[in-house]
Amino acid sequence: MPEETQRTQRLDPHDPLVLDVHRLARRPGSMLKVVRTVPAPADLGLEVIGVPAGADLELNLKLEAVVEGVLVSGTARAPLAGECVRCLDPLTDEVGVDFAELFVASGNEGDDETLWLQGDLIDLEPVVRDAVVLVLPLQPLCEEDCPGLCAQCGARLADDPEHQHTDVDPRWAALEALVQPDE
Repeated sequence: MPEETQRTQRLDPHDPLVLDVHRLARRPGSMLKVVRTVPAPADLGLEVIGVPAGADLELNLKLEAVVEGVLVSGTARAPLAGECVRCLDPLTDEVGVDFAELFVASGNEGDDETLWLQGDLIDLEPVVRDAVVLVLPLQPLCEEDCPGLCAQCGARLADDPEHQHTDVDPRWAALEALVQPDE
């Protein structure tokens, strides 16, 4: 997010993913530990798998005052829900990610990727979103060897491993009528 946009966008101190760091007093070396469970934001995931909106997102954080601002490191854990990309069965799992991000207090050398302190507030949503989405599988599977669905009829191949179709190529269908099976 561009520096001007992020700095002018006001953070809501009541948002569960917005933290007030005034207790650090911007003294390098001071530290604060935060453990909290918050509702997951909407759209935290990919099309086929993600964290359900409102699910419990467990945060275990360490906030450290550094010369440049506040270093936030920690873990985020949340349940996952989605569907197998081969057979479309629902699947559930859990994701746990580690992250570390620096929130800069002031300066004009920032780029589009710089996270800024707004007074004594920091917004963890982009940090958590980036960390979680980057570890999600692009093609989640219910089982590593999931056979998927039949391409012709859509039958679930795990239910019938011997499933097959005896389709005749239409170019040969006329010749098949000439052949009489041996009796």
